[in-house]
Amino acid sequence: MTPVTVRTVHDVTGLTAVADFFGDVWQTPPTAPPYPTEVLHSLVHAGGAVHAAYAGERLAGACVAVFGPPAEQEAYSLVAAADQGLGYIVKQAQRAWALGCGARTMRWTFDPLVGRNARFNLVKLGGLGTEYVVDFYGPMADGVNDGDESDRLTITWELADPRKPYETGDRAAAPVVRTAPDGGPLAHRDLDDLRVWCRVPEDVVALRAVNPESALRWRRAVREVFTEAFGQGFTATGMSRDGWYTLTRPTGQGAA
Repeated sequence: MTPVTVRTVHDVTGLTAVADFFGDVWQTPPTAPPYPTEVLHSLVHAGGAVHAAYAGERLAGACVAVFGPPAEQEAYSLVAAADQGLGYIVKQAQRAWALGCGARTMRWTFDPLVGRNARFNLVKLGGLGTEYVVDFYGPMADGVNDGDESDRLTITWELADPRKPYETGDRAAAPVVRTAPDGGPLAHRDLDDLRVWCRVPEDVVALRAVNPESALRWRRAVREVFTEAFGQGFTATGMSRDGWYTLTRPTGQGAA
């Protein structure tokens, strides 16, 4: 097995390689990477960190973080991407750096329709989905997001003590309250009004490439579920292997 190493990057040559790596992931033109070298260099100069993971000599993952307001002891992860199986290693390196600098939490956003990323963030890392933002970036023209609306789910990660994923509960016993664009169930809500389950498409990136209109219908359907639930005090606490979010709220906060 090829050994994997992670290190912070400060030099222009290394930062250019990271910029090119992000461009490959998001399928942007070589002249317009999503995070240009000069931006990465400025972030490092301002006290942020660019971590890069190498499988042998090959760049196989990277992430970028900066700090939020000092009083909040929080770091913000601007971007992270890695080859399959290396994401956890990259995020743990970023976590160790942030803890060493005095941060207690880290936040970032991701596309809530990408179920594999939701499972990684909520289950593998132990983050909590704390905010749903509609069209966070506005129109995006990269090769992954083009033609969609850029809704994002904010993850808050307790760095010193990541939470254990919540029990998902018995989704099958809860009434279906919304129907998905494919005609199947989109959302269940339990009778105690403490859990909502919401389904996402199996692979929204592939769906967006072949049927952007269908992907947009999914976007807006999931948005309705999340914005309603988050407005009522729910947070995203889990994601099943078959694409179902679990949203929960504490006992005593049911609907009036």
